[in-house]
Amino acid sequence: MSDRPIKLSISALGGQGGGVLADWLIEIAEAEAYLVQSTSVPGVAQRTGATIYYLEFFPRAVAERLGREPVMALMPGSGDVDCVLASELAEAGRAIQRGLVSPERTTLISSTHRAYVISEKSAMGQGAADTVQLLELVRSQAKRLILFDMEETAERNQSVISSVLLGALCGSGVLPFRKETFRHAIEKSGIAVKANLAAFEDACQRAQRGDSGFTGKTGPTLPAEVPAHARAPRLQPLLDRIRKMPAPVQPVVLAGARRAIDYQDPAYAGLYLDRVERVVPLEGGQAPPGSWALLEAVARGLALWMTFEDTIRVADLKTRGSRITRVGEEIRAEPGQVFGVTEFMKPRVEEIAGTLPAGLGSWVLRSPRARRWLARWTGGRQIRTRTVSGFMLLHLLGGMRRWRRGTLRYQEENRRIEDWLRRIQELAPRHYSLAVELARAQRLIKGYGETHERGWRNFTALLEQLEMLAARSDGAIVLAKLQTAALADEEGVSLRRELQAIQTLV
Repeated sequence: MSDRPIKLSISALGGQGGGVLADWLIEIAEAEAYLVQSTSVPGVAQRTGATIYYLEFFPRAVAERLGREPVMALMPGSGDVDCVLASELAEAGRAIQRGLVSPERTTLISSTHRAYVISEKSAMGQGAADTVQLLELVRSQAKRLILFDMEETAERNQSVISSVLLGALCGSGVLPFRKETFRHAIEKSGIAVKANLAAFEDACQRAQRGDSGFTGKTGPTLPAEVPAHARAPRLQPLLDRIRKMPAPVQPVVLAGARRAIDYQDPAYAGLYLDRVERVVPLEGGQAPPGSWALLEAVARGLALWMTFEDTIRVADLKTRGSRITRVGEEIRAEPGQVFGVTEFMKPRVEEIAGTLPAGLGSWVLRSPRARRWLARWTGGRQIRTRTVSGFMLLHLLGGMRRWRRGTLRYQEENRRIEDWLRRIQELAPRHYSLAVELARAQRLIKGYGETHERGWRNFTALLEQLEMLAARSDGAIVLAKLQTAALADEEGVSLRRELQAIQTLV
């Protein structure tokens, strides 16, 4: 037996059972006649990262032989951890960044799946960490690596990821404890014992085999080709129009049309195609042969802009049967089991006015008295969709999409879209690359409420520079740089800095 403690760190997001796993390990260690110390530093659950649990194990027999209690640390030290368990791939990367994983010493046990934190989901641009780069990082840093999709293993066994982590740890042999003791800890908990034991055994065997391959889920991809026949006869004319467009952009246009139908109706998809078709003649002149860059950028950005998030869309998505089914699957509800969802809504006066008929909504925004009255209905509200009244409130609001075309928000966005397309049409014959970047700049406009306002403010700031950029040979490069700056932070500090630098050079 070594006279040095075994040191282990666990990184788990809220709801992934990191605390349960730590408790199991304490119970296992004590049953195996080991002294154990456990500390934890909580994160903010899914919002900003994981809670870190740190445990040190020391054999009681060695302590008695030495005649003194071992001195154990409260937190892991850089390069001084024997094993790191990470409940998802980015947490493994963060453990490496903190210096907890050492190529000379550490066994890294991690899932390959991703559970995106709020900072990734709410980023102004593409905020998600690159999975391929994360995989390369974890494969290069650990002395020993056990890596597989633990979420899939848990789902397949109808269990939780903490059981999978425990099984992988047992199979790794890092801890000198008997497998029966691990199993007994799960049995003693008395919660979903059969499923947890199945997941434990599955993961244990994979760890013993030394699995380190990537079997994680990939994101959705566009179809390789557009089908010849629509799912419904009334949609065939739309599909025929899509198939007349250049082949390389047909999958993007098809995805945009489907999104428009889901958002509104087939007629709205027809309007989407009308607008895309206006760009087709612009591909020529200065356009590189066969690139179709402008058409693809417009098709992609237009689909997102035309399906802007308003209160009607939010309510529609929250009351769909597919969402209720997904929530039930995530919480593993039994057939016939009743569960409820509480929606946290925080509408502002602007969102309420945007859902009203255009004339009435405009009057509300101009009237201080009307704004004060409507403000009573704003602020944080909790709507329980498990109740008839709560569900019907959101369901009726989502059903208002048949009147969406008459709302203030729709007419405002429609005007903005037409102005964007007009500018692209004017630029393309003379400054094709600048027109492409203007089309791509639509990515600044996203989200709902204040997030949308920030995006529109940044987009407007870029529009104000178009005339100046059109007079420069590097106008497209500068506009691309401005977009990157606009996506760098929510406060707009980077964008203001870049705009000031441009004004200085003019």
